[in-house]
Amino acid sequence: MSERLADVAPPRRATRLSLGATAPRALLWLYGAVVISGGLAGLVVLLTPSLRHLYEHQDLADTFKAPLTDGHVFNTDNLGRDLFWRCLAGLGVSLVVGLGVAAISMVVGLVIGILSGFFGRAADVTATVVVDVTWAFPAILLAIVLTGARGPGLITVVMALALTSWAGFARLVRGEVLALREREFVSAALVLGVSKLRISVRHFLPALLPLSLVMGAFFVSTSVAAEAGLSFLGLGTQPPTPSLGSILADGRLYVSVSPWPIIAAGSFLAVTVIFFNTVGDRLRDRWDPREVTRS
Repeated sequence: MSERLADVAPPRRATRLSLGATAPRALLWLYGAVVISGGLAGLVVLLTPSLRHLYEHQDLADTFKAPLTDGHVFNTDNLGRDLFWRCLAGLGVSLVVGLGVAAISMVVGLVIGILSGFFGRAADVTATVVVDVTWAFPAILLAIVLTGARGPGLITVVMALALTSWAGFARLVRGEVLALREREFVSAALVLGVSKLRISVRHFLPALLPLSLVMGAFFVSTSVAAEAGLSFLGLGTQPPTPSLGSILADGRLYVSVSPWPIIAAGSFLAVTVIFFNTVGDRLRDRWDPREVTRS
């Protein structure tokens, strides 16, 4: 009897030696609380005119103050601005960019991927060519082109990252759709005269939801890091709006005087990227059927 039960027992998931599998759940919740609450607070500070003095106020007699002195949680930068509020507002900018890029990339990737995998050979060839061209176009080069056309700023960063990020997701969606279209319920629906558009909306989209959520977390993580890189190069948000990348760029000029700007902005950036990478890894471990090993 025990051997028969062992034969029919469900397979166990493989043990993954990754941060998403080994990090304690309490640490993940702590990361989430810090990132989400900090990002929302940063957005409130950015969007509320009466609060912008928290990160814009300059005091040249109060530069490079040590942390926890004179009411400063972290310290002040080379212009005497409070670094904690600047990092918090920069985190809000990073989350706006990350969520915006993720949303645009997922919508475009789903549409192109489903068209490529389910709407005939002509659509497949056309979509594949567009995906390959987009895939080969560097995001930083597109950011430079857009900056020359419309100037640097938050919208430029979102457009540059979103217009190049969707291609990888579209490839993944196409592969899943190619497998889904061979299922019996799809064949039965086509025989009954159900349109491909209706099949895509009612059956393919729910089936692609786990993949979309995993890739969404991945897009947020990579977009936050990419936004910091573009802002570091001066292609992102412009003063007086702070960004984690621009704080790092300014801090490197005075690292011999005070390393705290780099430490503070780097810590905010690292915690944000680690959190969304961990979330994506946890979701993949839970929903990816390829993570199930045979007993």
